[in-house]
Amino acid sequence: MTAVIDKPVREPRWWEAPPRPVWEEQPSRAGLAGKGIALTFACLAILFPLWIVVVTSLSSRKTIDEAGGLVMIPKEITFVAYQELLSGGQVTRAAVISVLITLVGTVFSMTVSVLCAYGLSRTGSLGHRWLLMILLATMFFSAGLIPTYLLVQSLGLTDTYLALILPSAVSVFNILVLRGFFMGISQELIDSARIDGAGDFRILWQIVMPLSRAVLAVITLFYAVGYWSAWFNASLYLNDQDMMPLQNVMIQLVQKQEAPVGLGQAIRTGELSGLAVQMAVMVMALLPVAVLSPFVQKHFKKGMLTGAVKG
Repeated sequence: MTAVIDKPVREPRWWEAPPRPVWEEQPSRAGLAGKGIALTFACLAILFPLWIVVVTSLSSRKTIDEAGGLVMIPKEITFVAYQELLSGGQVTRAAVISVLITLVGTVFSMTVSVLCAYGLSRTGSLGHRWLLMILLATMFFSAGLIPTYLLVQSLGLTDTYLALILPSAVSVFNILVLRGFFMGISQELIDSARIDGAGDFRILWQIVMPLSRAVLAVITLFYAVGYWSAWFNASLYLNDQDMMPLQNVMIQLVQKQEAPVGLGQAIRTGELSGLAVQMAVMVMALLPVAVLSPFVQKHFKKGMLTGAVKG
């Protein structure tokens, strides 16, 4: 008798649909066409406004004046708006501040969230149930804006960058997602590490975190986007205009409160269009999120669903 050698199953390529289970019937042509049309309209609804913003930021003053505002069809491409914004003025300083706040805040938030989630995932830890109930209570009840402002003021954090990090440093929802994922890790694996003499910090660093890359990537993105997009804390706790992050400068530009330092003269002399500057700042604010999101997208399903279901 000749041995039957099973052929290895070929993984589908990125443009191919994954194999369907045997109990699911094949989709009809009408169904596939309807899905394609719906996805096309959804993509256009998302990409068309972005296209207008980018094209307007790259258009000359003459093109914007001829279009009467936002530009849909590019004619004269120019990078003058970006050159002026990145020439070392207020926008450049605000972008550097936003980057530093995002990096420092994300590292701090992830450190606190991971430690808290790991402690809560060990059901035999001291005060586990009471701490979990206290955290859950903060999701439904809060002191309010005025007590929070008074607390920040009494701690001497006004007009400091710590006021942009500490009041929103921890998200209970993210902690619960991390806790659910950590609880899904095999207890036998952790017990075997304890038998070998590993402590809690070594178990967390060398076992739990490497097995939780998916959920850690997703939660890191959540915190980073939150810090990068935050503007309310800065408008509430900062009075110095030179300390404002990029989002607040963008709000001032869109509301036409004042032009950034170094751009007012260029706009008044006609070298730049105020609308092009506004759109350029929007592109700068959206670019980091648009670049990082595709790299973390593959972890969303595994990280969020597994952590939510097992929690």
